[in-house]
Order: sequence, then structure tokens, then C-alpha cells
Amino acid sequence: MPLPTYDGYDGAGIEIYTIPAFKFTSGASLDIRIAYRSFNPSAQKAVIIPTCFGGRINTTLTFTGEKDALASYHVIVVAMLGNGESSSPSNEPDFPKKLDYRDCIHSQHDLLTKHIGITGVEAVIGFSMAAQQAYYWACMYPKFMKYIVPICGSAKTSTHNYAFVEGPKAALIHSIDYEDGSYRTKGTNPTRGLRAFGRSYCPWALSAKWFRERCYQELGYIGVEEFIQTEWEDRFEVWDAEDLLILARMWQAGDIGTTGTDGDYLNALQSIEAKVLVMPSRTDTYFPPEDSEIEVNYLEHGELAVIETIWGHMAGGGANTKDTEWMNDKIAIFLGIKPCATALSLRGLQLN
Repeated sequence: MPLPTYDGYDGAGIEIYTIPAFKFTSGASLDIRIAYRSFNPSAQKAVIIPTCFGGRINTTLTFTGEKDALASYHVIVVAMLGNGESSSPSNEPDFPKKLDYRDCIHSQHDLLTKHIGITGVEAVIGFSMAAQQAYYWACMYPKFMKYIVPICGSAKTSTHNYAFVEGPKAALIHSIDYEDGSYRTKGTNPTRGLRAFGRSYCPWALSAKWFRERCYQELGYIGVEEFIQTEWEDRFEVWDAEDLLILARMWQAGDIGTTGTDGDYLNALQSIEAKVLVMPSRTDTYFPPEDSEIEVNYLEHGELAVIETIWGHMAGGGANTKDTEWMNDKIAIFLGIKPCATALSLRGLQLN
């Protein structure tokens, strides 16, 4: 199974694990390959971080810098099925037409237990679609982790979020060069559709204030058009159209209620045994903090920490240093690596 080959792709450190005759929730069976990378593999405690939508293994925020929260952990970054690194429509001709988050979690569990030899992890941490995977992990394998940290994600995709994803999907599907899905048989690539996908996605990922304050200039862009073309159109043009679409559909169908017997995602939230640090962005337009507040109310061991930022959804993916440092600090406190400021101040009190 080849990894992506476009200019600029970083495949450093990536390993492949094969799972024979993997059974998908759709009923399909296929030999699949899971791409992953281990950081600090000699560490005793492990953390798994799946990839997000539009993310690759080596673009994933890992918090593994020398002074970061996960510096002393064995961090395994796993490419979710469909992302173009693990088995996907782009590299498996017989890949199923439908993908479910449960497929991703089962395959990741196989990787950890049958290949890497891990019987449990300290935490599952993830951004966006990886945050949804963290929720699925906690429901499907409740004894496997102590903590989960969903960053800018949800336990169930809202109808508003669903509607947002319809926009970029439609821009791609209805482009003239998508050819109603037959572009591959004609030996072409839907470049116009992929660029339209990125352009329509762009304004949702960042807040109105971010654009109003022209924060794209902090990234080195003089104008907004240059930013859109380079960061969004160019970014998605290198992706395979069917990979994007199968991931988008899985995102839209996200609902941890499917892991239980009654289909109720609120009951699934209540059943989660792990301690949960929910970190939404204050200005996220498709995983808004209001949704996270509702979900935390149903968690037995839930804590809400809102990222106060104008960087919208992208704040949770490491888009700027300030927000990344804030998240790093919160994770360190949550995992017990670093004492919280309140505890430190109480230690200094004189009790009469």
C-alpha cells in the first residue's frame, strides 16, 4: 500500500501494520493496513492520538516536545481509515463505500493490542474528527484508557455541523471535473472540485473576528485571496476526492449512540467511565462550546475547558502558539503531570 506521493508529503517514521480479513460494520471484509508512528516508544505509559479530517500523521499535534505534556509518554499517532495513509479509497480498489467510526476504533485497537503489545493506554487525545474518535474509544473499550481529551469535537455530529459539511461536499461532487465520480476511469483528477472544496471550507474553520483583524497577515499573507488559495485550495488539491468524501460522510454520521444497544448518545455519554477533559474553542462554528457544555453535563467525570480564542476551529489543531501552549498546560494538569495553580496557591495558605 503506497503512502501519498505528492510534493511536500512527510512520511518520516511511519510504519504499517496489516490486519487480514478485517470485518467492517457494513459487513464488508478486506485485508487492511494501518499507518502509524511511535514517539518515545520506550516510555511505560502510552497515549494514542488519531488523525483528524485533512490531517496526516506528521501534521498531527502531538504535545511531545521536550517540555510538553506528553514528553514522557509513548505517543502513538494513528492514521484513521480513509485518510490516504491507512487503507482508503485512494490506495485500496476494493475499499468499502461506507466507513464508520467504529471501524477506525476496532482497527486501532487491533494495532495496539495485537501488534504493538499494549493492553491499555493512559489517554486518548484528539482534535476534530479525532475528538469524535476519542469519544468512540471511551464507549467501545471503556476499560482501555483512564482519560480522554476531545479537542474541538463532539460525541454526536449536530445537524448544523452536518449542514456545514454538505457545502464543501457539494462543491466537489458537482464540479465538472468530478465527472459524477467517474474521473478515475477517464484518467483525470477533479482539480477544480478539490479546490472548490477547500475554498468553501475556509470561512468555517476560522472566526469572523479572525478575518476582521486580518490574522492571515500573521501567517505571512498580504491579502485574504492569497491565504485562501495557498492554505485551502492548494491544501486540498493534493487529496484524493474519494478519501475526502468518505471521511466527510463518516464525520456527518458521527454518533456514539451507535455503540450502545438503545442508540441514545446521551446514555452513551453517561456510560463513559474515563475522566474526560472537553476542550472546545470559543469561536468554533461547527463544534461550538454550547454543544460541549451540554455533553459535559451528561458525563460522570467530565471537565470543560474552553479555549478563549479567535482562531475558531483551527485553534485546537495547533494553528497558533498561544492556544497550543494553553492546551498543553491544561492537558498536563489533567493527566496529573503538573499541579494546577489553585492547588499551588492553597499550599501556601496559613491555617489558624
